[in-house]
Amino acid sequence: MDKKHLAIAVAAAFYGSQAVAVELYNEGDTTFSVGGHVSVGLGGSEQGETEVQQVSPRININATQDIGNGYTADAKGEWALNYLEGGEETFTTRLGYIGVSHNANGRGVVGTQWSPYYDGAGIADLPIAFANDFLYDDQGPLGTARAERMISYRNSLNLNDAGVVSFGLGWQGTTTGETWNGANAEYDDRVQIALNYSIMGVGLNYAYNTGDVQVGAFDETARSHMLSANYGIYGDGLYVAVVYAMNDYMNQGLEESVAIEGLLAYALPSSLNLSVNYESVEDDKNSNTIFSQMALQAEYNFTPTFVGFGGYQFDLGNDIDEPEDDKWIIGMRYYL
Repeated sequence: MDKKHLAIAVAAAFYGSQAVAVELYNEGDTTFSVGGHVSVGLGGSEQGETEVQQVSPRININATQDIGNGYTADAKGEWALNYLEGGEETFTTRLGYIGVSHNANGRGVVGTQWSPYYDGAGIADLPIAFANDFLYDDQGPLGTARAERMISYRNSLNLNDAGVVSFGLGWQGTTTGETWNGANAEYDDRVQIALNYSIMGVGLNYAYNTGDVQVGAFDETARSHMLSANYGIYGDGLYVAVVYAMNDYMNQGLEESVAIEGLLAYALPSSLNLSVNYESVEDDKNSNTIFSQMALQAEYNFTPTFVGFGGYQFDLGNDIDEPEDDKWIIGMRYYL
């Protein structure tokens, strides 16, 4: 595994969209840091009230240790914060895993983590205010974003001037206690594979995700073929990303569906990042739009750790008689 891309993989595993972390300990071959962010905003919609909202705040701890023979172990725990309401749900688990990386032998991870499928499907899931919904809303047990109890492996091959080829594999065992359209569901073994080719700032991705879902007499195989492409670095000049997923039983209640996400962003030298994104989910079997929306957004880095953001999301309508609901928010994010 190329050292540069190994470093990128470890950094992404540690920090995700987090910009910074405070290193509390660095002695010999061991490091320990704390990170996360507090994010709040004032938001509302046509169908809802204007109120103070939290925007995916979190806190995490991260550690690394050189374990010899070119291998580095790392561990991460991350918890979502519910600081507006508190109570028993003040902290809920987002991530928790142990990983081992080697420059040539790749990286293996065990625990709750960002999945190989998300490596390609999440390339448009970047703006603070409004981003990807279909990966989270009802596909959580299928590991399309954060994947619980997963074993994964990633590696890459540097082709020098011809670019870099990377791949990822993921497995989750049988899971019970989940719900599907409000009913108790059981998910059998789930597997996924992800492929990436990168050259000159362009990335091309393919991922396949599959597993059986059982709800009473309902027993079907959920599967997804995902294609995506991106160019540039989000927050540094021009960034473009497109995600296209062809699904069977991935979206709850839909036998066949197509999900689309697109993002166009441009960051000015003044640290102002402007973007427009589009997302939709179609019931492909019945030719119905489940939802479609577009958002205009802006983010401004006052400092590397303090970001202001705002966005307005237009509801572009649907074919299932759900009322349209434009949304807006303006807020701030402080990175720990």
